[in-house]
Amino acid sequence: MEAGSSSLCQSRYSYEEYKETADWLLANTKQRPKIAIICGSGLGDLAELLDNKTVFPYKDIPRFPTSTVQGHAGQLVFGTLQGHECVCMKGRFHFYEGYNIHTVTYPVRVFFLLGVETLIVTNAAGGLNGCYNVGDIMLIKDQINLPGFAGQNPLCGSNDDRFGVRFPCMSDAYDRELRALVKQTAEEQGCDSFLREGVYCMLAGPTYETIAECKLLQTLGADAVGMSTVPEVVVARHCGLRVLGMSLITNKVVTDYDSTERANHEEVLKATEDRKQDLQRLVSHLITKI
Repeated sequence: MEAGSSSLCQSRYSYEEYKETADWLLANTKQRPKIAIICGSGLGDLAELLDNKTVFPYKDIPRFPTSTVQGHAGQLVFGTLQGHECVCMKGRFHFYEGYNIHTVTYPVRVFFLLGVETLIVTNAAGGLNGCYNVGDIMLIKDQINLPGFAGQNPLCGSNDDRFGVRFPCMSDAYDRELRALVKQTAEEQGCDSFLREGVYCMLAGPTYETIAECKLLQTLGADAVGMSTVPEVVVARHCGLRVLGMSLITNKVVTDYDSTERANHEEVLKATEDRKQDLQRLVSHLITKI
């Protein structure tokens, strides 16, 4: 299979192919995780919180894609966090790497077949909301799937009822109870001063947004913008997983034509380095409540 095919229905995977990957992982680890965490750019150190770790490089896992982006280590880590068995992706997959929508979301269905019930997604995002500051953590309450508007939805094609229904509901994509737990945990851990709640919008990338595009996204009601997460959430909800999403605001988008500010990936990684310990503490204590 060519991972980089641009056709909507090419490189689709069968139930048996997902199961082959899941069965290989189950045979090579004793961990049976109920929680999966997908780490965004620069946030892979969340996996270092796990105890009793078993680490699989993506390249060693049958049919698993590989990550090519700086800040994405490319490892699947099994272990325990606060006594709960988890699996953590140190690095995700993106459209802009040349992967199609089915490859980008491949791990999520594997997680479902492993027995995962809750998916936590994190990402680095640009702040569209004028009230946001670099270093804020935005709790995702909803999403705008712009690639989906253009037909790039991971559920296009024939439906396999073993994963989920033909027409899944997305109005409750981000679990309300989990969001309430995050707010409670943030207050307990002293993180509530930089915790926000808002709407995440996905663009395909790899270019950062133009000023006109940023103004359009603000008009649509987006509070943060990034290049990931949404396809994984769509597949997770199709599989019936509970989803919690958090965006680390790593830069404020440029909306002034006279501005000399320029978005860059080094800025993103620097911002995650400055805030990652707070995010780790938040996730670690949250796990005890799930």
